[in-house]
Amino acid sequence: MDHFEAVETKEEGHVAGWVTTTDSARLWVEVRGKGRPILLVHGWTMSSRFWRRQHALAGEYQVVTVDLRGHGKSQSILRGYTIPRYARDVREVIRALDLKRVLLAGWSLGGPVVLDYWQQFGADRLSGIALVEATPYPLADAPWNTHRYRGLGPDAVHSDMIAMAEDRAGFGRRFVDAMFLSGEAPAHALRWMCDEHMLVENNAAAAIYEDYAVRDYTSLLPAITLPVLAVYGRSRHMCFGPSTGRYVAGSIPDSRFVILERSGHMPFYEEPDTFNEELKRFLDRLS
Repeated sequence: MDHFEAVETKEEGHVAGWVTTTDSARLWVEVRGKGRPILLVHGWTMSSRFWRRQHALAGEYQVVTVDLRGHGKSQSILRGYTIPRYARDVREVIRALDLKRVLLAGWSLGGPVVLDYWQQFGADRLSGIALVEATPYPLADAPWNTHRYRGLGPDAVHSDMIAMAEDRAGFGRRFVDAMFLSGEAPAHALRWMCDEHMLVENNAAAAIYEDYAVRDYTSLLPAITLPVLAVYGRSRHMCFGPSTGRYVAGSIPDSRFVILERSGHMPFYEEPDTFNEELKRFLDRLS
């Protein structure tokens, strides 16, 4: 508990290893650089590899990435596939690395993980929050909600998870394609991103997504007292975009709202230089 088990790496300034959680899940964690920490939380059936274009920030900051349980290199166990447990996992990583004044950033499903961290632990060890292409409630029946489950119920989500398991590879290709502005992933990205998607076992993928879809954090947004950076893309494919972004940023007292015009669901990957500059600008104003 609260212990980081480092392993040898060949990259200068790069430390990697395992954090074992209080319920015995082993999480893969990587640390690059020194300075104020930025902890990046990836999305559903993705991994810390998706943040590779944020490694450039390690020249000025400490960039920390974690593979959520059941994802990437982290252990897949039989329990713990809920947003609150994922938030506790993040908390245990922060404690194991003894991080302070963290900018905690969550992309897509990682956004609610960050919001649940706030709900459980408040501002402790944090200096700010970043929400990247994230929704506070996928099933919301509201004009701002652009999620495909808008106004639907858990049965619709469950049906999709059954369909996913029946054609996992095809589902993964369509899912990765849809995250790009054009609706088609470059060949080199499609390969490794689909590989990461396939690392997550069907049962784990379905369990965490079905939990994520029904959780409503809309009433939590006005209670956030930390500064928040809200970054969204603009796409007709899979993208929460301006509508959700304006709602999220407009509901949080101290927020900065940014649209990256040439991005879909992955603004940090499609426009990394602009995204990284926005993070740096935001960090500069944090206490």
